Amino acid sequence: MHLEAIAEKCTGCRICENFCSVKHEGAIWPERARIRILAETDSGPFTPNVCRQCEDAACAAACPVEAITKDQATGAWVVNDDECIGCESCVEACPYHAIFFDAESGKAFKCDLCGGEPECVAICPFGAVQKVP
Repeated sequence: MHLEAIAEKCTGCRICENFCSVKHEGAIWPERARIRILAETDSGPFTPNVCRQCEDAACAAACPVEAITKDQATGAWVVNDDECIGCESCVEACPYHAIFFDAESGKAFKCDLCGGEPECVAICPFGAVQKVP
């Protein structure tokens, strides 16, 4: 499974960022959301940017300690916090800029498909993010 972003449907409301951060961090913290809304200007156009769960993930290939592995149940590439050494090779390798680095924890983080039920898909009132099998 992966997520598909449909830019034409995105209004830039950023509800997905807020709910993603609450799901993963327990607080509204858009900087720690696994999905980001990109905008050309303050008034748009807007594009949801989220991990595409690539078949041959550049982030996983770049990791020198193999801390990014594929979850067989969901198909998500997942960062193992215990293994991540914070080198940021994965961040540099992602062609979509969809993996992030938290300087506070010294770890990379990215979309993990919320264990198979992505919060951003469930909450987007406009269908700008959709789950694709």
